[in-house]
Amino acid sequence: MSAKYATTHYHSYLNLQKVLDAQHPKSIETGKAAHDEMLFIIIHQAYELWFKQIIHELQSIVSIMNATYVTEKSLHKVEHRLTRIIEIQQLLVQQIRVLETMSPLEFLEFRDYLFPASGFQSFQFRTIETLLGLRPEERLNYNDQPFYLSLEPAQQGLLQQIMEQPSLFVIIENWLARMPFTQMENFNFLQYYADAVNKMFAKEKEQILQSTYLGEAEKTMRITILEKSADYFSTVTNQQQFETASAENGNRLSYKATLSALFIHLYNEEPLLSTPYKILMKLVDVDELFTTWRYRHAQMVMRMLGKKMGTGGSSGHDYLKNTTAAHQVFRDFHNISTLLVPSSYIPNLPGDIAKQMSFHFTK
Repeated sequence: MSAKYATTHYHSYLNLQKVLDAQHPKSIETGKAAHDEMLFIIIHQAYELWFKQIIHELQSIVSIMNATYVTEKSLHKVEHRLTRIIEIQQLLVQQIRVLETMSPLEFLEFRDYLFPASGFQSFQFRTIETLLGLRPEERLNYNDQPFYLSLEPAQQGLLQQIMEQPSLFVIIENWLARMPFTQMENFNFLQYYADAVNKMFAKEKEQILQSTYLGEAEKTMRITILEKSADYFSTVTNQQQFETASAENGNRLSYKATLSALFIHLYNEEPLLSTPYKILMKLVDVDELFTTWRYRHAQMVMRMLGKKMGTGGSSGHDYLKNTTAAHQVFRDFHNISTLLVPSSYIPNLPGDIAKQMSFHFTK
């Protein structure tokens, strides 16, 4: 029988001897085994295995999207792999519930043996953050040192190499910026969009002024808020204003990429835009789920340790809580929702453009 079709045994194929022999509780070495240390080890090993799979998917997505031309078939593959990452992330969040079956007292039985180890030393999770596009200047400092110094020297070198490559955020931004949707002949998207925005605000202003339950003072207040909101919308139709506002607010997405993302959201039901829209939404999902995971992790630490210092020397719960919002990567894609207008205000695409956006057969 050829090696290709040689008999494979379940145990050897999965290398279970190594996997199942990889749990070595430190408390056993002291002669006073802490029962729940086994759970703690397995949970974190499971995390690292799932991190490995997420990295595998992200590297594939980065490779596909970094091409000069990305086909519709490739986009479906990207969307599918983002869906897989999201399903894994949901498992990561759920695993915290399993870890919380351990009481604070049970954790304290072996916590001292963990010093100075810390989840902050997870090379794979730092790799995921970097691949997604979290930049060093956006990270909260850990013990007033660059985040990668907590890693082993060889890992620091590998992470530096990853940091020098375009992240998924940059690649998606470039992909959006290349799209011609907002510069099509016979269709001035920005003009149509500005008209829709004006119509939306005119209606909202009319509703405020004609309200019978609002007093004059409250009407004035609401009109003021409405006008400030209108100013925000106006930046989209003026590139210079947009770039000034982005610099002030710390936004990363370029003007062209923002317009393309907005166009995709507004016309997401067009067949050609369906998959790009799903990809943008799934990137938001990935961001939200890591935010959820960080938040649940912080709450779990509060539950187990209160205000105690982390084993790696961080402030513990406070540090983890602060990373929840600070370490979001795709917040610019969340902001697109601010720029949306009701579907009823969105004009239909001209016939020739609508045909290009559709699946059709030619004779």
